[in-house]
This record gives sequence, C-alpha cells and structure tokens, in this order.
Amino acid sequence: MIEPTDKADRTWISQLRKGLVEFLVLAALKQQEAYGYQLLQRLAALNGLTLTESTLYPVLARLSEEKYLAVRQEPSPSGPPRRYYRLTASGRQRLQEMLTHWRQIVASIEDLNREDQK
Repeated sequence: MIEPTDKADRTWISQLRKGLVEFLVLAALKQQEAYGYQLLQRLAALNGLTLTESTLYPVLARLSEEKYLAVRQEPSPSGPPRRYYRLTASGRQRLQEMLTHWRQIVASIEDLNREDQK
C-alpha cells in the first residue's frame, strides 16, 4: 500500500474509504456470512480497506434495518452472543447496482487520465 505523504493525503483517503464502507461491507458478505469482527478481519486483510468498529457497526445496523442484510444470533464460545450478517436478495441487488456504478466511475477516471496523457 502506498503510504499517505501528508495530512491532505490522509484526509482524502479517509473520506474515500468512508464513502465506500457500505459497498465494502456488502461485497465482503457476498460469498459468506460473517459476524462483525470477522468482517473487520476480512477487510483488514485487503490492502487499504481497514475499518474501525465504530465505523462498521453503525453501517451493519443500518443495512440490516434497510433489509439489505439478514441477522442471526449465535452463542459465542466466549463473551456475548455473536450476530452473523448475510446478504438478502435485496442486498445482492444493491451490491450489483453499486458494482455497476463503481465500474462506470473507474472507467471515467481512467478516461480522464488517458486524456491528461495526450
């Protein structure tokens, strides 16, 4: 990962990541359900996608309320019960819509960069 060189870089990267949290959560749940801490670990294993608990858990609650995620609770081997999250049919549809928009944005940015090189 490229390390930010100054405060402006860190701020821009932080804002970009915040704007992508919902997309990242849905994408991370595409293949398999997970509880919150597992999601944090899944994302942290990918370059540049580390989130904090204080960022993740409110998004999980909102996505559940909006019916993009289904939640089930299981006893934990230690501590409080774990809440497992999985995509619903509408969550899969939302992810697909977001992916389509993302691809359009990436293509447009690449077009802009090609124009700059002319």
